Amino acid sequence: RSDRCGWSDDCRLEWWRGGRHPGEPHQVIIILLFAFVSGVITILSPCILPVLPIVLSGAVGGGKARPFGVVTGFVVTFTVFTLALSALVQVAGISPDALRVVAVGILAVFGLVMVVPTLRDGFEVITSRLAGAVTSRSGGSKPATRTSGMSGFTSGLPVGFSLGIVWTPCVGPIMASVISLAVSQQIDGGAVLITLAYTLGTSIPMLAVMVGGRALLNRRPGLAKRAAGFQRVFGVLMILVAVAIGFGWDRQFQSTVLTVFPNYGAGLTAIEDSAAVRNALNNRNATQATEGGISVDNPPRNGRLRDFGPAPELVAEGPWLNTGGQEFSMEDLRGKVVLIDFWTYSCVNCVRTLPYLRAWHETYSDQGLVIVGVHTPEFSFERSVANVSKAIADLDVRWPVVLDNSYAQWRAYNNRYWPAHFFIDAQGTVRYYSFGEGHYDDAERVIRDLLKEAGVNAGRRRAEVPVQRYEARTPETYLGYGRTTGFISTKSGIRDAPAAYAVIRPPENGEWSLDGRWTVAREYVAAESAGVLEFGFDAREVYLVIEPDGTPGGIRVTVDGAVPADTEDVRGGVLTPGESRLYHLVGLETAGPHTLRLDVQGSYKLFAFTFG
Repeated sequence: RSDRCGWSDDCRLEWWRGGRHPGEPHQVIIILLFAFVSGVITILSPCILPVLPIVLSGAVGGGKARPFGVVTGFVVTFTVFTLALSALVQVAGISPDALRVVAVGILAVFGLVMVVPTLRDGFEVITSRLAGAVTSRSGGSKPATRTSGMSGFTSGLPVGFSLGIVWTPCVGPIMASVISLAVSQQIDGGAVLITLAYTLGTSIPMLAVMVGGRALLNRRPGLAKRAAGFQRVFGVLMILVAVAIGFGWDRQFQSTVLTVFPNYGAGLTAIEDSAAVRNALNNRNATQATEGGISVDNPPRNGRLRDFGPAPELVAEGPWLNTGGQEFSMEDLRGKVVLIDFWTYSCVNCVRTLPYLRAWHETYSDQGLVIVGVHTPEFSFERSVANVSKAIADLDVRWPVVLDNSYAQWRAYNNRYWPAHFFIDAQGTVRYYSFGEGHYDDAERVIRDLLKEAGVNAGRRRAEVPVQRYEARTPETYLGYGRTTGFISTKSGIRDAPAAYAVIRPPENGEWSLDGRWTVAREYVAAESAGVLEFGFDAREVYLVIEPDGTPGGIRVTVDGAVPADTEDVRGGVLTPGESRLYHLVGLETAGPHTLRLDVQGSYKLFAFTFG
């Protein structure tokens, strides 16, 4: 940070949170400590099993410094790719699968080097020359010894680089919070420190295994004589691991292990699920003020206009929809009253605001109001231009919409919510903003006041919107492990791969469970071929975001064991999703406590429940 700030506790904490809000030093220490400990115990998790031969291979051949090269390469690539993969994919257009294929290829080549003596000798010559070049530049009194050490270190780097790419850890809440920031490209100093703490924690037992194995070989003459044989065995194992990872068999292996031993590793991430860690993460993820004075913690109330500084430029990458191909800048909109609406089409809260936006557009667009919908995706399928275009047509969105897949506009406003509304006057100044649903009378009063300031008589006629009634007592619930709450099934301890789950008791309000074989991913859950999901809710309306994913089938919907009344999406208790969007599952006459059961047949990704 700048000299103006220095390195006081307050400034260090501001850097730790990317300048977003203040915090307590002990919370920084709590998160870093638990991240480090979680990394250390990862060596015991089922996620390490598929790549264990790669780790063990560091104990044989390549010189004494090879384990340190492996660990260094692992720390660098795992940290960089965890934090920057999303940005790399978008900027360079490189597929994550392509990077994984390259890493698998490197592992296979190194396996061959360990198996074939001619290749091994040639590789040692190459690494020795590289090490010699480095040593000659740095100088030293023992070039031969230093060159040998550098050679071993250099030979370990590519293996460590590949390991950092192909390894998928069993992350808990702390690393999940970092991954969520990485996906939205909102990485800050705190995310870097957390990832480093976790990666360093993971590397310590890896290093211990490799150094300890090498020491064991050196101390036992009988084993030392067979070192070349061990090296060839581990070379073969490395080739087999590379092939397995290339075909995705590593995840199937994890799944099989956890089917046989369902409780293996289930409690390893439980140490992060403490009140201290949850409070520290919540405080870290909170936000304070932008340079223009916009604060998500203390928004204005009652439609009272204030000066929150110049509106950020329209920097979303697009494309623009509903504009006939035209792109807008804030300068283009000067002289207009502008309403920036952050939304995403599968968010029911956003969808429920559309009747009001539509009414304001119809009533005030001729008088100088311009609504700009900034579509910032919550789930991966919402990045598709085709999906957004269809949703705009289906939802009757008539105003300009710009896609914000990189979260550039989202970050420009320091936003954290769907929906969020920012009101800008004719001079380009942010004068009011609000988050979530409700307060529509205040919003319309703001629009009319800003039009009046611009010299426009809005007249007496106000926008007319049908009264909507919401009685939900169940909060929005995400199903992927990145943000889920209320999950009460037996836990498998595995993520991103099929595993067996079972219902242990009827769910209460806000609780849910799985039965059968499901994949629990960061954003969604998906039945392997058939499965059951039960959810306890207290509401009239139930919605679920679903993405079809291959094999068609259907979802049978029951409430308290009976088929509910039809909705626009469910007929006779059967839902057949055909596109990626929000589906209306249940519409009851009155709110009350109920149990929803979904019997899933086919390939569908289930993302999040919302209620009304």
